[in-house]
Amino acid sequence: MAAPTADIGSYKEIILFLATAGVVVPLATRLRISPVLGFIGAGALLGPYGLGRLTGDLPWLSWITIPNRAAVSHLAEFGVVFLLFTIGIELSWDRLRVLRRLVFGLGGAQVVVCSMVLAGIGLLLGIKPVAAVLGGLALALSSTAIVIPILASQKRLGSPTGRSTFAVLLFQDLAVAPVMFMIAALDPSGGGTLLWNLVLALGQAAVALAVIVLVGRVAMRPLLHIVAQTGGSELFMATSLLMVLVAALLAAASGVSMALGAFVAGLLLAETEYRRAIEAVVDPFKGLLLGVFFVSIGMGLDVTSLLDRPLVILAFAVGLVVIKAGIIVGLARVFRLPLRVGIEMALLLAPGGEFAFVLVGAALGSQLLPADVAQAILVVTTVTMVLIPILARVARPLSRRIVPDSTAVNQTNPTPEPGRVVIAGFGRVGQLIADMLRRHNIPYIAVDSNPALVFAQREAGQPVFYGDTSSPLFLKTCAIDTARALVVTLDAPSASEAVVETVRGWRPDLTIVARARDARHAAQLYRLGVTDAVPETIEASLQLSEAVLVDLGVAMGPVIASIHERRDEFRRALRGGGAGEAEGAARRPGEFRARRSSGKR
Repeated sequence: MAAPTADIGSYKEIILFLATAGVVVPLATRLRISPVLGFIGAGALLGPYGLGRLTGDLPWLSWITIPNRAAVSHLAEFGVVFLLFTIGIELSWDRLRVLRRLVFGLGGAQVVVCSMVLAGIGLLLGIKPVAAVLGGLALALSSTAIVIPILASQKRLGSPTGRSTFAVLLFQDLAVAPVMFMIAALDPSGGGTLLWNLVLALGQAAVALAVIVLVGRVAMRPLLHIVAQTGGSELFMATSLLMVLVAALLAAASGVSMALGAFVAGLLLAETEYRRAIEAVVDPFKGLLLGVFFVSIGMGLDVTSLLDRPLVILAFAVGLVVIKAGIIVGLARVFRLPLRVGIEMALLLAPGGEFAFVLVGAALGSQLLPADVAQAILVVTTVTMVLIPILARVARPLSRRIVPDSTAVNQTNPTPEPGRVVIAGFGRVGQLIADMLRRHNIPYIAVDSNPALVFAQREAGQPVFYGDTSSPLFLKTCAIDTARALVVTLDAPSASEAVVETVRGWRPDLTIVARARDARHAAQLYRLGVTDAVPETIEASLQLSEAVLVDLGVAMGPVIASIHERRDEFRRALRGGGAGEAEGAARRPGEFRARRSSGKR
């Protein structure tokens, strides 16, 4: 029996996207532009309005183009789903409560005021009231998928601008569900009264979110604990992805946006010890799927319409940015945000966003938007989204030029708390280090790969997270970029060396203190770049020496001074001559000191 042949054409979109990513990301990095622009440009080139329209005359182009946007739309939607999930898992319910004034106050005001103003302009242009309102709502939204990664890459999510921008984007994402309910209720083909359709849609959404919250609180943490105890990283990855997809699909089945369901699931998992391990698992998928999303955005860009009416489209795009920016700056001042923050936030939020495509598609399917109006909204939205990386680059310099430092000093938020110490490994050594940090009021987080130990320490109130400390992706989720110091207490020498080598490559300035088995291991850690290595054998010898001398009646002061002197000798030997010289120092201390005093090494 002959083996079945594979249909290569069915894999074309996946292969083409991976090849595009392999070209776009390195090229964008080399040109120092955002990969977002590269993906959007690739989508415009390979999509139905680019080379895809030439496939009739040149059939061979069908192998390197994606003429049907629907072929990648489902994957593209999951990019936003995973983005909202990671936002939720970083946020937590407590932080959401802290931001409630900005989320529901500033965010709500931005959506309402921008929608009303843009709808009014639509009415003046002769658009019917329902279409004008829906168009205004679609254009009032901003791009979470582009703005958040840009702020994250600039390490500014925790800044006043980052927090305010995130709060507005979060409300916009939450507002998508009610707008979708309204579109479903207004659908003339749905039957029933407007009030009944709206109540039914809201009821379905409430039930779906309640189920997600209930199941999440009852089942998610125990399930992850069972999976983690198996020790299989593949099973943990599969379970993490399954949780995201189930929450998103359950929300979608009830009329809520998939992204909102994933966001709620992320909030639930943010309170558990598995949040950072899950974040490390999800992050690569989020990056790839967001790339698909941006490619799909580019595929919707009709370059020929831009060429036919470039001035009109650019005028509408510039007008949208100017109007929204002016409104956002005004609202920022109303909510007592510094003018500089308002200007930066306005430039980031003024362009259109990805959810405009969702709302316009739904409204077009319900025959609530004329096709020409829908296409105009999509083109203007796409053009303004392309401008976001450029606006993000000029936002800070422009705001500083408008508002000099001298006038903004007293308006900025207090200095943020310094970075925490990260403890890799939370066994007996790690726990003692944590105790000393607490006594000196130094904040820290700890990570360990033993789920039972992590569970017990979390129950005791310790900030401990489950995860593989030798994984670079996991270490990134532990805020290494802003950490004050890293303490490595792992048992396995190879694991310690892997952590030190990885982190030192990212943070040449970071203080790294590592536990070493012996002098040779300490010398290797110094070669890898640790600030200090503490060999267990040498430290045990020094502690024993101190105890013996004190018990023999030697005064404590001279004993401590001599112990410190010997420790410094070992440290210099390990940093310079290596393990052999340190071991020699232990065997022949008098000879070693004589060599040092004569200047020989």
